[in-house]
Amino acid sequence: MQVSISGQHFKVTPPLRKYVTQKLERIDRHSGLSLIRGDVVLHVEKNRYWAEGTLHTKGADWHATSKGDDMYAVIDRVVDKLDRQANKHKEKIVDHHQQDGGLKSQLQLDSISNDE
Repeated sequence: MQVSISGQHFKVTPPLRKYVTQKLERIDRHSGLSLIRGDVVLHVEKNRYWAEGTLHTKGADWHATSKGDDMYAVIDRVVDKLDRQANKHKEKIVDHHQQDGGLKSQLQLDSISNDE
């Protein structure tokens, strides 16, 4: 996954860049989906920190924002929001139909065994 990290009104330090990439890699590993690109923009407004993140996948884009007094806590919240969206999307695309174990197939097997 390609990760783009930029800062507005400040320079993104290497430890902050490393922290963001580690957090986004966790989503990539955890979700099992093919994440194409991640964009994170970090803002500083007076004493408030603001982060927005966008993940691009094949078929869906997810976006999350968060504000707070601590940049690392703000990044954690954004990544958690994106992780929840990834899990929700993964649950939607997983086939929940039961094969050869559902009630309908059991009823068919019972009727076949009763006919014999």
